[in-house]
Amino acid sequence: MSTTVHRSPSQSQSNSLTAARLPTWSIWVLLASSLGVFAGIFALIELAQGSGEFNLVAVIVLGALLFDALLYLVSSLVEGRRRGLDRLMTSLISTAFLVALLPLVSLVITVIVDGWKRFDLAFFTQSMRNIVGAGTEQFSGGALHAIVGTLEITGLATVLSVPIGLLTAIYLVEYGRGSLAKAITFLVDVMTGIPSIVAGLFAFSFLALVTGDPGIRSGFGAALALTLLMIPTVVRSSEEMLRLVPNELREASFALGVPKWLTILKVVLPTSIAGIATGITLAIARIVGETAPLLIIAGFTASMNYNPFNGSMMALPLFVYTQYANPGTDVQPYLDRAWAAALTLILIVMLLNLIARLIARIFSPKVSR
Repeated sequence: MSTTVHRSPSQSQSNSLTAARLPTWSIWVLLASSLGVFAGIFALIELAQGSGEFNLVAVIVLGALLFDALLYLVSSLVEGRRRGLDRLMTSLISTAFLVALLPLVSLVITVIVDGWKRFDLAFFTQSMRNIVGAGTEQFSGGALHAIVGTLEITGLATVLSVPIGLLTAIYLVEYGRGSLAKAITFLVDVMTGIPSIVAGLFAFSFLALVTGDPGIRSGFGAALALTLLMIPTVVRSSEEMLRLVPNELREASFALGVPKWLTILKVVLPTSIAGIATGITLAIARIVGETAPLLIIAGFTASMNYNPFNGSMMALPLFVYTQYANPGTDVQPYLDRAWAAALTLILIVMLLNLIARLIARIFSPKVSR
């Protein structure tokens, strides 16, 4: 005997999965209204003070917080408390992401706007030799010597640190057992927290003792200081990537009679090369903007120096510092060159990231589906 329950159209509608839902347009209306409220408030404050500066960041942050509260209230009334709480947590997470992203976006916009003024051919083809103030129309000064110095110093540091860091990571993952491995891990952790200026002091003291020159300045010394800062990052990132390689791949290689060193070379490293390349790029980005070690060991120069083993060598962080901290009577040309150098430094880091992605795509193992 079966019993059929007949429901009214109103009951079917109330039990529908699409019932009592906020329309999509209402969420955008709440967001626009929240931003509009604080935009109006700050516009009135700006008109009253006459400062001529509109605080856009405060409008976005406070407007987003007001939107979170309004969305929770409206959603709770229309959709129920559970759905309202879900929307509140989602909007709070989005707001937190927005707040974290605002400083980065503001920094990038500021650097692009201020750095574009001197982002010309002269900036990349001239040094600061015999340039005073704004210079002349033909010779306005540039950062060629600093760009070359940055590339040489960073390249030397990479050549020195990547083999050491990668081999150390291989030893810790594949061979390291006992007290020696624990001691190396402890020392790597200690090196991770070394202040950058201490690395510069070490490189300066070491080269001064080796060469006997108490006032030594060289690009190689700067590369040596940056190597100390780069090695822990390379070791840690490479170690994590090597540990992610499944043991089944190693065991399969051993079962075919392949020795361990060849297994590491032909199986482990190719499998983890994408992550290792990314870690190396992060390590390069960690050191390319360092200033404190370069202040001690690299020295200052306004001329070109292609030899990192002889004489002072300028780098982009030092160039930004000197142009900003020691301007001439006409301050603006120095500030323009400093912002242009900062923009160049950001573009170099971005280019390194693109190269790392390309390397990871080319050398990562191909998996057929």
